[in-house]
Amino acid sequence: MTAPSPAPEARRAAIEAAVTATGLAPRGWVALGPDDAVPPLADGRPARALLLVGRLGRAGWSAFASAREFADRCPDPLDRWSARVIGALAANQCGLALFPFGGPPWWPFQRWAMRAEPVAASPLGLMIHPEFGLWHAYRGALAFADDLAPAAPLAARPSPCAACTARPCLTTCPVDAFSPAGYDLGRCLAHLESPLGALCRTDGCRARDACPVGRGRRYGDDEIRFLMRAFRAAHTPAKDAR
Repeated sequence: MTAPSPAPEARRAAIEAAVTATGLAPRGWVALGPDDAVPPLADGRPARALLLVGRLGRAGWSAFASAREFADRCPDPLDRWSARVIGALAANQCGLALFPFGGPPWWPFQRWAMRAEPVAASPLGLMIHPEFGLWHAYRGALAFADDLAPAAPLAARPSPCAACTARPCLTTCPVDAFSPAGYDLGRCLAHLESPLGALCRTDGCRARDACPVGRGRRYGDDEIRFLMRAFRAAHTPAKDAR
């Protein structure tokens, strides 16, 4: 006789434990439908549930910082590490790995996030979390053919930004790259590459740092510097973004 499939609760717990063991964090489940346009799994079955995978605060940085991709001096180390680790999770858990990079296709990670967790869009365009503020990230997702998403809908919570009248995130940037009209990437990059941008290069985005939500969850200095180098390298590939 074929062994019975584990209950959805047990299957979810096993998958989440496997994610946590890699240094990444399970970020919430989404029930998938045709509008999500997720392709079938390798065996042809449609994808019915998706688990977002990412980072929460400082936890897990050491897992990447000790990986071979971090030290090999090749481009896009964080994306390559994420692809390797989440790809292995997908293979081991009979799922399909999806990523917010390397497209097209560009998967709707922000829309999925708002269905999986109590996050909302911030004035900076980043998703804000009620506990971790802007100090979190989505590195990928795992899609499954089983109906693993919890049946109970996500409880609605107001965005922390709704009660924030000062909006320091929009007034702290030294070159006013952020405004209610959007983000001026060119102005930001010009400042970063100038002598006046030294503090932003070493201490990170001043606008992001100004958000009062989740201050105690701020990334460590090593991670901040790495992310700023990666940001500059992604937009100025001909330069050594040290």
